[in-house]
This record gives sequence, structure tokens and C-alpha cells, in this order.
Amino acid sequence: MGFFGKLLGLTPEKNPLHVDDANFQEEVVRSKVPVILDVWGPNCQPCKQLEPVIKSLAATYDGRVKVCEMSTMLGPRAAAGLRIKGTPTVVYFKGGREVERIVGMRSSLYHEETIADVFGIPKEPA
Repeated sequence: MGFFGKLLGLTPEKNPLHVDDANFQEEVVRSKVPVILDVWGPNCQPCKQLEPVIKSLAATYDGRVKVCEMSTMLGPRAAAGLRIKGTPTVVYFKGGREVERIVGMRSSLYHEETIADVFGIPKEPA
């Protein structure tokens, strides 16, 4: 993002990687980089509110953290395996293992602080 975008407070966005039952193991469990998985459900209003936050995280941490999204309709086995009880649920993975879970709508700042705490990755690349 350029100078004027930062000046105006515009947040860059990038679509997260779509995950389902077919690619869950490859994209999440076997990932070489830390993963954030946003599990959402259809007709979930808080999930819709979280969407720009997830897109912003995908842009901010591009190449350092893999940001994914999975619909419970397209990933029912993976969601059941993760014991997802409500949406939105954001699950953090490191080395293929769950290391953190956040249920409900949270701000970008909350997730940025969680990424720093759990993964040791700052918002701005070094």
C-alpha cells in the first residue's frame, strides 16, 4: 500500500485460501508456515462482520502466515474433527497442531496481538 493509502487509513485486503474437506490436511495440517483458519457458517452475521478482518490479516501477513477460510457446509468432516461448536471460530495452527482458538467476532488488533503472542510474528515484517 502506498503513502496515500496509509494516510487515508485504507486497509489492504487479500482473499484467504479456501479450505474444505478435500484439501484440509494439505493446506492446514501439513503447512510449512503457521495457519489461521476462519471457520464460518452460512447466514452467520458475525461471520460476515469478521470477513474484512480476515482479508486484512491475509494481506498483512502474506508469505508469513497462511490465512484460510472454511465453510462448515464445505468442510463438515474437518469442522467436526476440530469440534467446532459455533461460528465464527478462528483456529491457529503451528506445526500442524492447534495452538489457539478464538470463538466470536474479534478486531484486527486482537488477532494481530494473538499472532504476535502465539506465532512470534510481528505485524510489520522485519
